Amino acid sequence: MTEMTDQQAAAGTSSVAADDGLDPLGDLDATDAQKATKNRAKVGSARPSSLLYTYGPGAIMDLPHFTVMPAGLDDWEKVWARRPSVPTIHAPRLLDAVRRFPGQWNVSDLRPFPWAPKRTQVSKEGDDLGVPARVFPQWLRCPGCDLLGPLTRFEYVNTNPFRPDRARFEHVGCPKAPKGRKSGIQAVPARYLLACPNGHLDEFPYDWWVHEGGPCPTPGVVSATLKMTERAGGKGASATVHCAQCGVSRPMNQAQGEVGREKLPACRARHPHLGMFDARGCTADTRLMLLGASNLWFAATQSIVVMPEAERAVLSTLGFQLLEAVGSKRVEKYGDRLDRLREYLEDEDSPLAAWSDEQLAESVGQAREPEPTVEEQFEALAQWDPVDLLVPEWNHLQKEPIGPRHEGDDKSGLALTKVAVHHEASGRGVSRVLAVDRLRKVNAVVGFTRIDEMERATDMPARIVPLTRSGRPTWAVATEDRGEGIYLQFDEGRIAAWEAHVGDSVLWMSHRASHGRNFDNRYSDTATGDAESRFKPPRYWLLHTLSHVLLREMAMYSGYSAASLSERIYAWEGADDRPPAAGLMIITTASDSDGTLGGLVQLSRPSELQRVMHRALARARRCSSDPVCGQRIPKEPEDFLHGAACHTCAMASETSCERANRFLDRRFLVDLPGFPGYGFFDRNG
Repeated sequence: MTEMTDQQAAAGTSSVAADDGLDPLGDLDATDAQKATKNRAKVGSARPSSLLYTYGPGAIMDLPHFTVMPAGLDDWEKVWARRPSVPTIHAPRLLDAVRRFPGQWNVSDLRPFPWAPKRTQVSKEGDDLGVPARVFPQWLRCPGCDLLGPLTRFEYVNTNPFRPDRARFEHVGCPKAPKGRKSGIQAVPARYLLACPNGHLDEFPYDWWVHEGGPCPTPGVVSATLKMTERAGGKGASATVHCAQCGVSRPMNQAQGEVGREKLPACRARHPHLGMFDARGCTADTRLMLLGASNLWFAATQSIVVMPEAERAVLSTLGFQLLEAVGSKRVEKYGDRLDRLREYLEDEDSPLAAWSDEQLAESVGQAREPEPTVEEQFEALAQWDPVDLLVPEWNHLQKEPIGPRHEGDDKSGLALTKVAVHHEASGRGVSRVLAVDRLRKVNAVVGFTRIDEMERATDMPARIVPLTRSGRPTWAVATEDRGEGIYLQFDEGRIAAWEAHVGDSVLWMSHRASHGRNFDNRYSDTATGDAESRFKPPRYWLLHTLSHVLLREMAMYSGYSAASLSERIYAWEGADDRPPAAGLMIITTASDSDGTLGGLVQLSRPSELQRVMHRALARARRCSSDPVCGQRIPKEPEDFLHGAACHTCAMASETSCERANRFLDRRFLVDLPGFPGYGFFDRNG
């Protein structure tokens, strides 16, 4: 079970406890499953942000002595049922984006992670609160005698309720245990799993593997005793599985690679986080995965910086707000009688009672819209552009701010102050600077994928693993962060002129060709579509690279580490439904209610910002890896998605970059030796 105390929630952390009961769908017989018991003791802690991006439902979380998997949202309902009320996060624009994903049509609210009260004395109160999790994988290995077996072969130990880090499984009676030792040898998780591109995950069938698909030939043996020996320090698939009864053994490296896939069993379509098998089955090939592999779990998330709602945005979410306030049954009951509906809202002291008759009628119509078919949802999502989430933010940033004390409202939490542009920055194309005194960023997770991240396949919406057994959740998990930032906007005329100059260059054509090779080489086996639709325009490369060098420089003056700063790039060419954009926002956020300390806002002053930009661009001219870095151009068969950029000069931590350090090139900022005329700031200096 994953739990969060009220005190820890304020600090942005959570605590984890686990259910060590066996999954009834595991590789155990019915007798073993019946012997299993549930233990709801707290076993660890984690921040809400890590539970969203790294250790969400279906992921495997490393604890000090074993691993657990947060369960699906169905099990969370039992936690919320024990709460006097269910907290929600107000972000209609994000809710609209979440509902666009297949299976998410019924999502009516966003909820934070549940937390458990902090215990100050020996008590069982609150043990059943938090986010449920189960031990996974449920096969363990004894490092002493190399015994390999399910949880029932080991004993769960956690004698101190205030030390969840001591929770562990022990092999009691291990023949290799030192004489006189009362406790057993601590077991470790067996580190091999089976996964498929459709998001299924299963225990590795060690018994099946070592006996090559059949049972142990030893007479009278129903469940063979297995051992796993390691001979290479735990690197790669270096283990060998042995059967103690028949003496047969088989190395795990035979399961690796394309040849190894042919030797693996068919996918059983198992979702361990939901405790079920997919009734539709699965035809995808299984792959050997190591515990802790980076491609074992990719979160499917959406995030927004909350802005005061524009009239159009408010109108598009009226139905969601009405359903959230009264529920679908009351919409049907009072929908034809707006006076009765308004009376009910007034009795409930709902702010929706202040809506006009037109707004109420519109909300009822939206709430009664039939759920689109799966095909319609897939088609709508395919036509939806993630940039659509950024357009309302960009539009609001074009308005003249009133000031930090009046901008926005309580729900948006946004405060902007217009700052004068330094004359040198203005000469280099900077047209607008805003100090973001306060902001609220909301992030939601709609599912996850395995093997391939969302950007690696165009069919990914069909492969997002659901978080509920029905695949039709009524709420989504979200986190809410508060902070500050700096917004820079650039003159569209200068950006467009520079793009026209760079667009036909040899350097740009090399990047375009490399992106095509990258799409062909690295995207999912089932990917469709073309690489061109995913390629970012030159202005994005420019602003993305500038954002990175500013991130590195601001970390030296703001008091925040570079990893705590993040970027939001507004860079797209004009279209029928949106104007062109050229801007960037560098922000820092924290999950507590107080936000951050103002270090970035202070750097928005004209003299301070000019100093930061001057030094950042000066540093961009040199890299300790030059000339290798500065002269790098992708040539066939190379398929990297950056040019003159490396971790020494322009790349940032994965917590800071929105594109995993892709689409970066210092030559688009300033002229480097051998590449004159590409630098935007030298052309506009």
